[in-house]
Amino acid sequence: MARPLAERMRPSDFGGFVGQQHLVGEGAVLRNMIDSGRILSFILWGPPGTGKTTIAKIIANKLNRPFYTLNAVSSGVKEVREVIEKAKSSPLFSNGGAILFIDEIHRFNKSQQDSLLSAVETGVITLIGATTENPSFEVIRPLLSRCQLYILKSLEKEDLLSLLHYAVENDSVLKERGVQLEETDALLRYSGGDARKLLNILELVVEADTESPVTVTDDKVVSRLQRNPMAYDKDGEMHYDIISAFIKSIRGSDPDAALYWLARMIEGGEDPAFIARRLVISASEDVGLANPNALLLANAAFDAVMKIGWPEGRIPLAEATVYLATSPKSNSAYLAINTALDKVRETGNLPVPLHLRNAPTKLMKQLGYSDGYKYSHNFPGHFVKQQFLPDGAADFSFWVPQENAAEQKIKSWMHECWGDERDFSK
Repeated sequence: MARPLAERMRPSDFGGFVGQQHLVGEGAVLRNMIDSGRILSFILWGPPGTGKTTIAKIIANKLNRPFYTLNAVSSGVKEVREVIEKAKSSPLFSNGGAILFIDEIHRFNKSQQDSLLSAVETGVITLIGATTENPSFEVIRPLLSRCQLYILKSLEKEDLLSLLHYAVENDSVLKERGVQLEETDALLRYSGGDARKLLNILELVVEADTESPVTVTDDKVVSRLQRNPMAYDKDGEMHYDIISAFIKSIRGSDPDAALYWLARMIEGGEDPAFIARRLVISASEDVGLANPNALLLANAAFDAVMKIGWPEGRIPLAEATVYLATSPKSNSAYLAINTALDKVRETGNLPVPLHLRNAPTKLMKQLGYSDGYKYSHNFPGHFVKQQFLPDGAADFSFWVPQENAAEQKIKSWMHECWGDERDFSK
């Protein structure tokens, strides 16, 4: 039985490596380090199918040093310690130590990562880690500080096309089937910059075709896959990247971009309630007082999604997304509460003025609680000047109206009430 196409196409040296030329091209930092045979511990961070494991295997082929591989999903502290002991007893230890490649290192917990520290620091092992998740979140700081970090990118269209043609022209199985690439758009689109996925899709299409030669077309790819297998991990970094792009598109008043990222989340299987919660937050934080109705609509969208379910729930989510993106923006309430919190942390528990305190008992009334409080509704315009801030805090100022019609109207009303006693412009 033939090995999978992606494994058959895995290069044994950098001559056949596709992509990541900023790292492994002629004169690039990682290529120079490997060619010299003197490598330092490093972590490869990038999306699936970008060459992390292949780089590790090329190093294993190229360097005359003990090379061990662990997968963080199936390995623990026990396996790490066994490798370290083997490395210590290796006759080649004096030649620079063993190399330990840990795939999916982000899945190691703190104690598992701690078990590597001493061996990496003393040079017993040279660590090569591979991760699809942000190392600053998933790798402990002491271990990260002992490793160089190299970032791999999703493969570009030219890289993917080069890989496709190389596979068709050089793989014995594909050559035997006479594979012809008539159309490649669907292959490239569904691969999402992932070389392994690209080759897996090509192999699936070829194996499903009973004719020879096999002609690859976009229609064949679509019919075999049925739907786009979106690259979206609800627990991974892409989850946070896409929701960040979604919120920033709304904040930036770009409804088309916001709808695009919304569609990415929907197609990727994101929890509708998560999307709806973020819309409510955005309505308060980014639209705010410039359009107070935004919060009402976002809340209504949340309720609608909970009531009608999926897939119809995508419609109120889209409505709220467009409404928020096209609304005027203000973060004055967001800034105001943050400023107020800072002031409270700075000044502590300042006492509430007596006239603002509640007086439900006779003793409290005798102590002056609520004495002198003026009930606003008893005065013209339902307003009367009095002190509401603590004693000695008259200069506290938090809310600053921004340059939009709604808040400028509020500012005018505040000036009418307070005159020059309160400055709402700083």
